[in-house]
Amino acid sequence: MTDVYSPEKRSAVMRRVKGRDTSPEIAVRKALTKLGVRYRLHRKDLPGKPDIVMPGRRLAIFVHGCFWHGHDCARGGRVPKQNRDYWLGKVARNRDRDAKARESLAALGWRVETIWECDLKDQAALTARLTAFLRKGSPPVTLSS
Repeated sequence: MTDVYSPEKRSAVMRRVKGRDTSPEIAVRKALTKLGVRYRLHRKDLPGKPDIVMPGRRLAIFVHGCFWHGHDCARGGRVPKQNRDYWLGKVARNRDRDAKARESLAALGWRVETIWECDLKDQAALTARLTAFLRKGSPPVTLSS
């Protein structure tokens, strides 16, 4: 079956899909800021260009859209009826690329966390998860007497 949009209109629609500074990413950044955490954005020198990086703690966070990265929630499990084979292949390639980026970062000594778009529905749970992730990445505190 053919696309409901003309090729020009489809191209315009797809151009509007953002790859950075998305609303889920901004929500995670606001939560980190409330926790008093300093971070860097989109480090190009790291595998996968993580959305949020805390270099001193060697922590990287990816903020993924459920549909685009094939999450196992209702939104991520949805496959468009139009051009089904294309979308299945695209999401599979995205998942493979994500897995390789995580493995590469881990091999370099980074701890990696993936925050899914659907995780943002419960702000308290997100804050608790980020706090736990940050706490695990803290350097040990040494007390001197």
